[in-house]
Amino acid sequence: MTVSTAKLELEFTQGPQLEKTLLLIKPDAVRKHRTGEILRRLEEAGFVVTGLRMQRLSKDEAERFYAIHREKDFFEGLVEFVTSGPLVAVRLEADDARARVRGFIGVTDPARAAPGSIRSDFGTSIRENAVHASNPEEDVERELNQFFPDTEK
Repeated sequence: MTVSTAKLELEFTQGPQLEKTLLLIKPDAVRKHRTGEILRRLEEAGFVVTGLRMQRLSKDEAERFYAIHREKDFFEGLVEFVTSGPLVAVRLEADDARARVRGFIGVTDPARAAPGSIRSDFGTSIRENAVHASNPEEDVERELNQFFPDTEK
């Protein structure tokens, strides 16, 4: 094998640059043992899991993560909930991953989420809605880097 052939094979196996996004499987879904099912559905839908991390957030970490909501009435309850148990952070990659994952999980309120969406199937309330997905209109890179500091821009 020549050097140029090896280089061509490497370029071929790398494929196109895919968009990265963050999904959190929240403590309610982790407690109910839904992590595997959520990951299975994501992979079947064509998302590639490139990072996976389970952790319990401290109050400070949760406040930093949800800082955009600091002045909203639900902020304290959200921080209390997200620190109530472990969550699973998932770095996903796919074409148009940021918009696609938001559609895939459904709207915030599980009662209004499309049938078959993650929130419709596993969420029980606006707060306990199984998952968080980074909002493409907000700071996706900051959210990714909080859980996966090695994420390339």
